[in-house]
Amino acid sequence: MQTNFSLDQLARPDLKEMETILRKCVHCGFCLPACPTYSILGDERDSPRGRIYLIKDLIESEGASVDAVAPHIDKCLSCLACTTVCPSGVDYRHYVDYARKQIEGLYRRPLGDKIFRKLLGRLISSPGLFRPALLWARYLKPFAGLASRRFAPALGMAPRRVAAKQILTGRHVYLAEGVKRQRVALLAGCAQQVLRPSINQSTIRVLNRLGCDVVVVYGEGCCGALVHHLGEESASRDRARALIKAWEQEQNQEGLDAIIVNTSGCGSHVKDFGHLLKDDDEWRAPAMRVASLTKDVSEIIDELGLPKRGAVGDGVRVAYHAPCTLLHGQKIDTLPERLLEQAGFVMMPVKEKHFCCGSAGIYNLVQPEIADMLKERRQQTLQDMPVEFVATGNIGCQRQLQSGLETPVVHMIELLDWALGGSKPPLIK
Repeated sequence: MQTNFSLDQLARPDLKEMETILRKCVHCGFCLPACPTYSILGDERDSPRGRIYLIKDLIESEGASVDAVAPHIDKCLSCLACTTVCPSGVDYRHYVDYARKQIEGLYRRPLGDKIFRKLLGRLISSPGLFRPALLWARYLKPFAGLASRRFAPALGMAPRRVAAKQILTGRHVYLAEGVKRQRVALLAGCAQQVLRPSINQSTIRVLNRLGCDVVVVYGEGCCGALVHHLGEESASRDRARALIKAWEQEQNQEGLDAIIVNTSGCGSHVKDFGHLLKDDDEWRAPAMRVASLTKDVSEIIDELGLPKRGAVGDGVRVAYHAPCTLLHGQKIDTLPERLLEQAGFVMMPVKEKHFCCGSAGIYNLVQPEIADMLKERRQQTLQDMPVEFVATGNIGCQRQLQSGLETPVVHMIELLDWALGGSKPPLIK
């Protein structure tokens, strides 16, 4: 793709990187049918190729075109399906991240939208704030229809029941059963600890059974993925540094073989810490070390190997919904399904597995109309399948799909825990 960046712009490392990304795009259009928003809206400005042109104009105009560009970037899920099919290797992820950062600084959103986005970014990423907010939302949920267009979808998605408080704070160590094989850190997460604490509990039990000491060193620490996707790069970097500091201290004191993440959106972001802090001389090397240690929970289980399966999973039919941040963001495709098969579950193939469910962090709250269309598309695929469970690897997908779907939606680690002697996954709607 031809660009018209000025010499002054090309002297900036960030814009030089953007030009390098741009020049890889050959306008082939392979990304169009893979893009969820283009598939339902039919507007090329809401496709990866269209957004690439819009961001190019944003850069070349020194931000003058921001009013025309921002609405279409806001509609991007960052599902990264386009990167999976792109034959030229366009780094769309970092390209659209750059645009979001610029838009956040230049675009004048309506005051209500600005407050709503800030509120979501702060509430959801703090378990100590998020849980009380959900408790209040239970009482307001019946009046969701009277709320403003911004708050009505959020109230509508609030769970009818909030799990008992099980937020991990401070430092906890859970010892391996039998011979210790590895020592790993677990990212406890933020929203997940409130919405479904059983995911962390199952993860710890499975890893303990497989010979891992599991340490949680910064229980309420958000990785920064949510605010990063809102364009708040400074806040995202601050949260990354806090986690890196905690993990580096643990590594230096007692050692770590891996950092385990069981929320694929967080895992994709933590694995990218090296790029996020590439311009920070103090934190670049530690960020790269942390990123290199980070593994999705499916990767560590595959590495350790599952023991001989029990009888629980035998014959239980499961459909697996692949989270975009695992399938496209981390390029982990069939591994979770293979692990479930090894545990005895009968895996049923899911059509259009590459398509996003519409969750995408807090996309379903800031773009509820599009998110609902994508959710219904995915649910139509799943609802008629003869399965006992739908499994996934991301709390956002789990909540999105469960809303309106009768089949229980669970994390794949909860099924593995059950197959290895744990309790049956709970159903929380």
